[in-house]
Amino acid sequence: MTARRCVPRPAGSRSIRSERIKDEIYRQMFRLEEGRPGAEMELAVVLLHTWIAADSEPQCREDRDWLKMISPICLQMIEAALRANVTALPSAQ
Repeated sequence: MTARRCVPRPAGSRSIRSERIKDEIYRQMFRLEEGRPGAEMELAVVLLHTWIAADSEPQCREDRDWLKMISPICLQMIEAALRANVTALPSAQ
């Protein structure tokens, strides 16, 4: 059995996938802004999946640059939502 060489995907499929990932992150950010329950966890999961995917395709420098820019914003949103959820809980007596 001969070893296969890695055949790169057409650039179009990578850019479509990249746009879908960006759309999903923005969608989760909007859901978090709307105050939907569980949105902070969904955003965190999408970010983790995106970083893992970015590590598997090191040639996508612009995607990684975008992730580096958007991740701190997403983390601030997640942390703010978690703080708001904690303060909104009734105090235990």
